[in-house]
Amino acid sequence: MKRALIAATLVLAACGEQIGGDGASIGQAPSSAGVAVPSNLNAYFDCLRDRGVTAVSVHRGGPAPGFAENAIPTFENTLSVAPSAFLEVDISRTADGVLVLMHDDRAERTTTGTGAIADLDLAQLLTFQLEDESGQRVDARAPTLAEALEWADGKTILELDIKRSVRFEDVVSEVEAANAMGRVVFVTYSVDAAARLARLAPQAMIYTTISNARELDTLERRNVDLSHIVAWTGTDTPAASLVSALAARGVETRFGMFGHDRNYVEAARAHAQIVAVENAAEAVRDLDEADGDEGNGVFQCAMEN
Repeated sequence: MKRALIAATLVLAACGEQIGGDGASIGQAPSSAGVAVPSNLNAYFDCLRDRGVTAVSVHRGGPAPGFAENAIPTFENTLSVAPSAFLEVDISRTADGVLVLMHDDRAERTTTGTGAIADLDLAQLLTFQLEDESGQRVDARAPTLAEALEWADGKTILELDIKRSVRFEDVVSEVEAANAMGRVVFVTYSVDAAARLARLAPQAMIYTTISNARELDTLERRNVDLSHIVAWTGTDTPAASLVSALAARGVETRFGMFGHDRNYVEAARAHAQIVAVENAAEAVRDLDEADGDEGNGVFQCAMEN
């Protein structure tokens, strides 16, 4: 992929600017994945908006044949074809209070086991193998949030979709314990939820559902810093007027294009800063063709911020 090749080129170029004993380059988080990872998410999103480029977020980490959703081997596979992608993951809680990556309330669809996740302790859950979307067993088990945060350090940004059974407080505490607040985005689905999370973690970057720019006034009245908000506008291409109105308030736009037959050119035409997808390779290819930028803007924003 063009963007993958450019990622490697940019990292090689950055090697000449390395400072300190840890090999980190100026303006770039260390990355064992060989790509630039933004260290300042506010500035990164502003850069995407200013340059008019669109980054990719991959739903549930990018499941594919032989790769289960919400699994670390899957994340590695996704980054091999879309090195700059953010990875959206789902957070559930086991009976013994451990935060794990799991979308469903129950284990049946995605694992070889049975039962409600909330009724299983971690040891029980780890006896189950994960399965891909066709039901094929894979050599992976459900990772804990702590394991995922450790793995992602220097590789990617995790977008944390917190299930209803999980308290924001518990996720914030775990993210803080991992010193990961600057490399995750919290996913919320209402202005009320965004305001509550912002009170718990004022420094957090937050996605929240926004249907019109007036809802930003509600957030401001609740003392939410709009520079920490990215608007989720749903799974339809947002109107240009909404994207423009949000940008005028310093708020970026994220929307979803799910399914394997989507034309991601629409994402570039919408001038959204981030598009959530299921097929990372197709999305990267279409965005390359649509913007003619070949990934330069996305990678430069990551390296500079």
